[in-house]
Amino acid sequence: MTTAFSLAPLFRHSVGFDRFNDLFESAARNESGSSYPPYNVERHGDDQYRIVIAAAGFLEEDLDLQVEKGVLTVTGSKRDAGANEVTYLHQGIAQRAFKLSFRLADHIEVKAAGLANGLLNIELLRLVPEEAKAKRIPINGEANVLN
Repeated sequence: MTTAFSLAPLFRHSVGFDRFNDLFESAARNESGSSYPPYNVERHGDDQYRIVIAAAGFLEEDLDLQVEKGVLTVTGSKRDAGANEVTYLHQGIAQRAFKLSFRLADHIEVKAAGLANGLLNIELLRLVPEEAKAKRIPINGEANVLN
């Protein structure tokens, strides 16, 4: 059974929010997506965020971070071990390749990333430019006509 709902009522009183429709649709498509590797999204203040990804067994050179068109993509793939072939009697630590994507809100920038103790920490910061901040518009007693 598929559940379809219309977002048209939300967009009647808004302008320029077409991207949200795409966001909802992609979230609905990816509901059954993989949860590997596990991750947390944390908020550390009004404008500071952190994504923490459990990357046990991965080295820095096994991980790649890219930001393109407002989407942060984290990929991980193990390099060949080469001559150190190991025969596992039990392998409980998953080291398979992965790809995680996070849609970043406007004005969110990746400031730093670090791998420590098997956790990949990605620091994010919201930097709102002055022209995008709220400003008060004075109301004049006279009507101004644009020519």
